[in-house]
Amino acid sequence: MILITGGAGFIGSNIAAHLCSANEKIAICDHMGHGDKWRNISKLNLTDILPPQDVQWWLQRHRKSLTAVVHMGAISATTESNVDLILRENYRLSRELWETCATEAIPFIYASSAATYGDGASGFDDNMALTAQAKLRPLNPYGWSKLLFDRFVAQQIESAAVTPPQYVGLKFFNVYGPNEYHKGSMKSVVAHMHPLAMADKPVSLFRSHNPNFTDGGQKRDFIYVRDCASIVAWLLKNPTVTGLFNVGTGQARSFLDLAHALFAAVSKQPKIAFIDTPLEIRDKYQYFTQSSTLRLRAAGYTMPFTSLEDGVADYVKNYLNAPDPYR
Repeated sequence: MILITGGAGFIGSNIAAHLCSANEKIAICDHMGHGDKWRNISKLNLTDILPPQDVQWWLQRHRKSLTAVVHMGAISATTESNVDLILRENYRLSRELWETCATEAIPFIYASSAATYGDGASGFDDNMALTAQAKLRPLNPYGWSKLLFDRFVAQQIESAAVTPPQYVGLKFFNVYGPNEYHKGSMKSVVAHMHPLAMADKPVSLFRSHNPNFTDGGQKRDFIYVRDCASIVAWLLKNPTVTGLFNVGTGQARSFLDLAHALFAAVSKQPKIAFIDTPLEIRDKYQYFTQSSTLRLRAAGYTMPFTSLEDGVADYVKNYLNAPDPYR
């Protein structure tokens, strides 16, 4: 049995769907709340569902039957300002799960983030070494909390402490796809722009305030969520692979590219309006992110990544435009 924390969330529910389709026994740990988040997992044949406050008790009860813990649970809003809350949910809980998996010899795969790279001034190399991580400067508490745990893992490795038999950190870049609807303002740009494109109305992109980039020419490494699930499934089948890996396509694409892919998917002519980047985020705005996939490829992952155009088309036609948008 595999436990997925944050398993009802965006990436977690897609991992759960992928693994359930392969007839894996899946248990999910998550906050369900009062909204429609439950719909993300409503189609899945799950072995168990538990709230986060029960996770340590549950792990002890099922430790002998667990084949892995996939830890996707976190406060993922880059705008969250309650740092104590972020540290409790993103750092302390991760440490507790790590320690349990190390003690019980359970493989442990966890979500890090490209937010650890900050503005990218130190590059986007997924190097686990403490010396490399010391150079990173996240721009928000969320990114800092993820970097804190990456550093904790690196310290455990470098001090030869007891570790889980497999330990993998995944630095997710700009993920988009089905089951992100509960995320509100943190949904992908595709999900935000889709209703406007369908209504044949202009979508808004930020003007560039950097002379090296044109309006809408700011770039991100957009990765379709199915590719993320595929990577996790591959890691579970390859327990000798450990380390810290970027999860991106390795190809930065502009927001203009994204908008054109969306309008093509809804069979409309592009209508784009440019607006100023808000002053409150302008000095922290990233103009370019692009993952290095060298370590992941060197570890043996050979599956091709979904192109931006193909990913957006699949998302729109099979989910956003479908009567049932859930995976």
